[in-house]
Amino acid sequence: MNSIINTDIKSKDAYKNIPFTRYDFGWVILCIGMAIGSGIVFMPVQVGIKGIWVFITSVIISYPAIYLLQSLYLKTLSESENCEDYTNVITQYLGKNWGFWLGIAYFLMLLHGMFSYSLAVTFDSASYIQTFGLTQGLLSDSIWYGLVVLVALVSIAAQGERLLFKVSGPMVCVKFGIIVVLGIVMVPHWNLNNITAFPALLPFMRDVFLTLPFTLFSILFVQILSPMNIAYRKVEPDKRIATYRAIRANRVAYIILAVAVLFFAFSFTFAISHEQAVSAFEQNISALAIAAQVIPGSVVRIMSALLNIFAILTAFLGIYLGFQEAIKGIVTNIICRFIPEEKINQKVLHVAISVGVVLGLWAWISTRFSILFFMQLGSPLFGLVSCLIPCYLVYKVEALHKFKGPAVWFISFFGILLCLSPFFKFFE
Repeated sequence: MNSIINTDIKSKDAYKNIPFTRYDFGWVILCIGMAIGSGIVFMPVQVGIKGIWVFITSVIISYPAIYLLQSLYLKTLSESENCEDYTNVITQYLGKNWGFWLGIAYFLMLLHGMFSYSLAVTFDSASYIQTFGLTQGLLSDSIWYGLVVLVALVSIAAQGERLLFKVSGPMVCVKFGIIVVLGIVMVPHWNLNNITAFPALLPFMRDVFLTLPFTLFSILFVQILSPMNIAYRKVEPDKRIATYRAIRANRVAYIILAVAVLFFAFSFTFAISHEQAVSAFEQNISALAIAAQVIPGSVVRIMSALLNIFAILTAFLGIYLGFQEAIKGIVTNIICRFIPEEKINQKVLHVAISVGVVLGLWAWISTRFSILFFMQLGSPLFGLVSCLIPCYLVYKVEALHKFKGPAVWFISFFGILLCLSPFFKFFE
């Protein structure tokens, strides 16, 4: 018994001695870049409309759930013997059919993000190029512009995480800095009278449920966790150490995001009244426009452009890793039904997926289709893939039984709320 205890203590001490390397820091940067999107500048407006008590309650429910679900998500993926892609991991646990269909759900979760960012990166970049006087007309009016942009971005993202560290790192630091600076400049304008009274119970509960997806996406980066787990398994021969490093990177990114985003949101909430928030919502303006009252207009213009462009670029590059992995898993699952997996040429498959993604997204942006439908699907898909599926695996797969506990039930409850949250819109 004593020998077992001593072994556990030595094991924990060994983990503590694992250094935090530049590789770990690179993944923390990518996680932060995935979480902070350009939509974060609209957060203070939403908080001002719904009220600070709704936001606080939603944060109390969602932020612990986000940490728990992302940790459980990583743990369930890392327990598999082989770790090639999400579909492959699910196949090892539940078989090829389950692997295929849950791989489709994972693919759809990422698809709406890819559709959103491919549209945004094409049309927003063309708009900014015109705004700053570099072109007379909009480059996005040409069908070839979108193809050039997508080829460039996919060529970078397809090279793997090490190149993304170098490309995305500076952009993530800039947009993270903008968020922090915006929060700081509003501190002198704090007014506690802007805190509204506690609302009636039923409207309060309704608004909390409607706000859950909003607070979820404010610091969520689950889309990049599977590629991160796979990458660590490739560089670490011991899967326990790989899991420890992945969970540590997840924890560091989560803490940084939670502190910065909450400071940003509360700083603006204390600085603007409910009436100002409603007015901003009606005018469809963001926190940057509100900050323009205390920051010179030219500075706000530059900050707005940098935040928007860098947010879209880093989110696209980050989500591509998971999107490529999802497609690879589904294609491999289908091909393996006809030929052995070891006979698949991985280089040809990698190139074919990259080309297919470029052509598919190019066709998509040429339609200029509204992204609203896919955004509405986001919350239930994230609830299913990031909450309910990992919880199901814990109770279904014997190797994962060790993760049973109250946290799993809390994650399941949160996943159900996410799946149901769009329906509360009908009661608004």
